[in-house]
Amino acid sequence: MTTLARWNPFRSVARLDPTAGFDEFFRGLAARPLWRELEAAPDMRIDVSEDDGAFHVKADIPGVSKDDIEVSVEGSQVAIGAEVKRETQKKENRKDLCTERYCGQVFRSFTLPAEVDSAKAEAHYENGVLTLDLPKKANGSSRRIAVN
Repeated sequence: MTTLARWNPFRSVARLDPTAGFDEFFRGLAARPLWRELEAAPDMRIDVSEDDGAFHVKADIPGVSKDDIEVSVEGSQVAIGAEVKRETQKKENRKDLCTERYCGQVFRSFTLPAEVDSAKAEAHYENGVLTLDLPKKANGSSRRIAVN
C-alpha cells in the first residue's frame, strides 16, 4: 500500500528557527513568530490499514460532534471533513492568557489503492476517533456515508 504523508510548508520553517528554545522559555511574555501561528490548525491524523476484503481507517478528530463530520467515498477517493466548534462565552473579570484551542473546519482527502464498495461502507465515531470500514469493490460508486 502507498504511504500517506501530509505536507505542511511551514513546518520546515519552524524547524529551522534558531531561537525555538528561547521562544519556548518566554512563550507567555512575547508575541510568537508568525509562522508558528500558521501551524495552529490541527492536522487530522489518520491510520489506514488493509486486509483481503476491506480498508480500515481511523482518524483523530477530537472535540467534534458526530453531526459535524462529513465522509464521502467516490471510487477509491475518500474525503473526511469536520467542523470544530468552540464556545466563545467569556466570564467577567477574566482575560485570555493563552488560547491554543482551534475552531474552524478540518479536511482530509486521500486515495486508496483499490475502489471501495460505498454501499457497504460504515463509519463510527467514539471518543474523538472516527473509524471507517471500507469494503473493496471492483466497480466503485459514489455515496455519502452517515456517521453513527
